[in-house]
Amino acid sequence: MEFIADYYNRFYNFCVWTNKISDERTRGWLLVDTPWPTILYTAVYLAIVWTGPKLMRDRKPFALTWALIPYNFAMAALNAFIAYELFIASTRLSYSYVCQPVGRTASSDEMRITKAVWWYYFSKLIEFCDTFFFILRKKNNQLTFLHVYHHSTMFSLWWIGVKWVPSGSTFLPAMVNSCIHVVMYTYYALAAMGPKIAKFLWWKKYLTIMQLIQFTTALIMGINGIRTGCDFPLWMQYALVIYMMSFIVLFGNFYIKAYIDRHLAQGKKNARNGNGCAVKPSNGVANGLHHSVATKKRL
Repeated sequence: MEFIADYYNRFYNFCVWTNKISDERTRGWLLVDTPWPTILYTAVYLAIVWTGPKLMRDRKPFALTWALIPYNFAMAALNAFIAYELFIASTRLSYSYVCQPVGRTASSDEMRITKAVWWYYFSKLIEFCDTFFFILRKKNNQLTFLHVYHHSTMFSLWWIGVKWVPSGSTFLPAMVNSCIHVVMYTYYALAAMGPKIAKFLWWKKYLTIMQLIQFTTALIMGINGIRTGCDFPLWMQYALVIYMMSFIVLFGNFYIKAYIDRHLAQGKKNARNGNGCAVKPSNGVANGLHHSVATKKRL
């Protein structure tokens, strides 16, 4: 019992100390003061991921077009607002894109960045709806480890960012990721409008390429910050490097399976059709030369 009491006191004192060194500018803000709301929402999210498909197993999928289109356009608008705020304020403050120490002042532009970072954190809570829409529409093939890992960890880790480092170099990954999310959610909104629009959305795979470039750039920035002794919390830089490495592996694996392997398999199939089958042309177009490309819907 004495050992347990001593361990508890050490942990309590550690929590008190970390709270003292947290950024004063975000104290009292919604969901920020303690980790429990973030932990609770993440636990509820994971519980829904676990139980949702089971509850929907014997039910018909919901048709949620009425919700998907406004939701995705609203998320695109929110991310555009975040990216705009971060870009304008960081430009006015002459922020470095290589290494920017955390500013502790309450100037208007610093607070503008801090508020935008909070909105970025809060947007990760809203993005849980992406998963809920998958479940309700019985798109269980979309509930991959990558998807659940990405959504659950982003919300948790960005609480740490808002709590301790809501400015400085934190602005850059939030700004870049928000820009990518503008394109991504716009794509999903258009795809939800149906086949007449979806057939023009040939650029889905480039979203994954953009994300991989983003993760690689963030990884290089983190390694460079550690190497040069950037005046930014060292633990945050190590966390960034490890987290980006996990994303590069997971997203890279997704890209290989979704596009490269599929392209190779399609090429082999076309080769077999061309070499082993005599296919009668239809309307002057030979099989294998004219393709109707169906854009895969996200939700």
